[in-house]
Amino acid sequence: MSLTPKQLFRSLRKENALTKPKKTARAPHKPSGKRSPRFLILGATALLLSLTGVVMVLSASSVNDLQAYDDAWFHLRRQVVWFGIGLVVCLGVMRVDYRLLRNLSGVALGTAGVLLIVVLLPGVGISANGSARWLGVGPLTFQPSEVAKLAVLLFCADFLSRPGYHIDDFKKTVRPLLGLTGLFGFLLMMEPDLGTTIIIASMVASALFFAGLRLRVLAGLGGTGVLTAGVLSMSAGYRRQRLLGVWDPWSDPLNTGWQTIQAGVAVSNGGIFGLGLGASRAKWGFLPFAHTDFIYAIVAEELGLLGAMLVIVLYLIIGFTGLSTAIHAPDAFGQLLAAGVTVWILIQSFVNIGAVLGLLPITGVPLPFVSFGGSALVATMGAYGILLNVARQT
Repeated sequence: MSLTPKQLFRSLRKENALTKPKKTARAPHKPSGKRSPRFLILGATALLLSLTGVVMVLSASSVNDLQAYDDAWFHLRRQVVWFGIGLVVCLGVMRVDYRLLRNLSGVALGTAGVLLIVVLLPGVGISANGSARWLGVGPLTFQPSEVAKLAVLLFCADFLSRPGYHIDDFKKTVRPLLGLTGLFGFLLMMEPDLGTTIIIASMVASALFFAGLRLRVLAGLGGTGVLTAGVLSMSAGYRRQRLLGVWDPWSDPLNTGWQTIQAGVAVSNGGIFGLGLGASRAKWGFLPFAHTDFIYAIVAEELGLLGAMLVIVLYLIIGFTGLSTAIHAPDAFGQLLAAGVTVWILIQSFVNIGAVLGLLPITGVPLPFVSFGGSALVATMGAYGILLNVARQT
């Protein structure tokens, strides 16, 4: 059944829309020759974004790679490897009945908490660009914050779909999730990582929203969250400069405003149809992190407004189809999982693109499926496997 955006919103805001028990439980999915349209749409959209990412990583990184490593394919090969690992994880998660993931929520949350503490230990966490966000295992590094996203996703879905928990019981249901958000937010800000803090807080808020929390309560929590984010943004000198750089990047064009200015120049250079694939000027040393945080600027410069808008449309397709999957999921746990993954991808893409366009402060979060990344790409594809898992059963 096709739903308009208005109908979709109303369905999600029905009383206990995502936590109300179904009258009849559906049997676990059994593979058949026929795939759900939502499954096919979600799979095709993610594949298009991932292939776009592979091509754009090559274009955005080749100049710097040739200078730094004498190898224009350096980051491309790594992106292909990480994409392959992520694809295996995605397909593996997709094939296992998602209901079994409920048993892992507590372990995942505990593991994420420990990793977020370990990364802060002197001599253990790997620092880069002023942040201690990485742990290393041999030649490989990963970000515990990506594990934290998955853990929060699983725990919120499990917690809010348990029998006997009512969404309007603030002390029993809402307060524990607020405590979890505060604890993980504190650990993440110690790295510091404001971007992931915002994403996790948004995931928890969206879980409460989709579970049917009264809007006035949610509005109060949201207002508190926005105020807290504002205070955190102004609490450190470099974050304050980044925020001020959004308002007026030309006040410090050679320092805090440099990335915002160069990203804007790249986007404007692209025009409607772009300079052509591989013809970016910004990647020639003007735009730092062109293959990671600012890859969307290279997309806009080389593929133009049409290509940049197409990327946004693909994310919107994921958003609409993901929420439709949540509406039609077999049970409350599946509904909250699908909604959580969808919000994760939408919020992260919004934060990244907003920073590139100079609408939001730069937080260092990658563009899902498109930016170069190791643990971030694998974690995103693993979470997407959960969404595809639920979509197969709708």
